[in-house]
Amino acid sequence: MKLKVLVDNNTYIDEYYYGEPGVSYYIEDDGEKLLLDVGYSEIYIKNAKKMGINLNEIQKIVLSHSHNDHTGGLEYYFKNYENKPEIIGCFGVFEERKYGTLKIGSPMGEEEILKKTKVIYSNTPKKITKNIIFLGKIPRINKFEGQVPLGKVKKAEKYVDDYNLDDSALVYKSKNGIYIITGCSHSGICNIIDYAKIICEDNRVLGIIGGFHLFDLDIQTNETIKFFKENKIDKNLYPCHCVSLKVKIEMSKYFNINEVGVGLELEWD
Repeated sequence: MKLKVLVDNNTYIDEYYYGEPGVSYYIEDDGEKLLLDVGYSEIYIKNAKKMGINLNEIQKIVLSHSHNDHTGGLEYYFKNYENKPEIIGCFGVFEERKYGTLKIGSPMGEEEILKKTKVIYSNTPKKITKNIIFLGKIPRINKFEGQVPLGKVKKAEKYVDDYNLDDSALVYKSKNGIYIITGCSHSGICNIIDYAKIICEDNRVLGIIGGFHLFDLDIQTNETIKFFKENKIDKNLYPCHCVSLKVKIEMSKYFNINEVGVGLELEWD
């Protein structure tokens, strides 16, 4: 499997790509090409062109969750390409969301997207390439994460607390173990890891890239570090996007934390 970072908060010195507070990963597996998330704007398209990636060949766009820093680029895809990749996400990924007065859900709604292409909803694990599984809705077993609402979601014409139940992730199952690719981990990075191990029937976590949604040195961060230690998850760690510098520094005391920026390329067997 090959993964290339098209969008992240950070860029590398002397690489000259665009960055923004969002996520988009280009992924190849066994001849299939897909995107996990599309960032906040059109910069994933600009970066892909500079990297020599033809996004007109994309077969699937997987959405880790609804927030506009992961879905905002959808409208630019359909403005720039005639291709019609399937959109895959959990149920509710196109529901209206807000944080205070700010709209934070997908700028393109379901009705508009269905005029462009097919949408596949799945709250259960779904194989999307030979070796990659979309995990669907993540069970929230660990009580230190995934328990706090973020903003509001519109349900039956009424806004209610949003627990981001549409949050999901990808897992790449190799012969040697599993690799996990996340967007923001609103459901909890430890919950995601536990579920990926169950679905793949494999406890060997070889690497993780993505947002962990950790900002403070609090109970959740401490319990996450403890979980990583207990599960011997200590290499190929690429926390990014929604992980603060102080959390990365704290995690680096115990694990080998790798820098992430636009243009990073990973090859996992």
